[in-house]
Amino acid sequence: MDIESLRIFCLTLKGAEEKMPFDDKTLVFSVFGKMFCATDITTFDFINVKCDPEEAIGLREMYRDVTPGYYMNKKLWNSIKTKGQITDMQMKAWILDSYNLVVAGLPKKIQRALTEE
Repeated sequence: MDIESLRIFCLTLKGAEEKMPFDDKTLVFSVFGKMFCATDITTFDFINVKCDPEEAIGLREMYRDVTPGYYMNKKLWNSIKTKGQITDMQMKAWILDSYNLVVAGLPKKIQRALTEE
C-alpha cells in the first residue's frame, strides 16, 4: 500500500478526517476526534491501527510484519509494516476494524449520526 491509497481509503470512512496534530510528519486519521490510524509521511514504513487486545497479540504471533504499536499503547495498538508481506486488502480490513472499534467507543448519539449520514 502506498500513502495515497491509505489516504483515499481512510477518508472514505464516514466522519473520517486527516490531521497532523503532533508534528509535521505524523499523519493521523480520526473520527470525531478519536484516532483510528496514523503513519509517518516521511518514511511511510508502517501504519498504527487500534486493535482488540486479544486479537492484537494473535496478529503479532501470526505475522512478522505486525508488531506492538510504535509510540502507542502496546496493548491496544499494532504497527503494520507497509513494505512487508501484508496485502493491501488485509491492511484495509485492519484499518476498518480499527475505525469500527473507535466508533463503537463513541457516544450513541454520535454513532447514530454516523449511520444517518
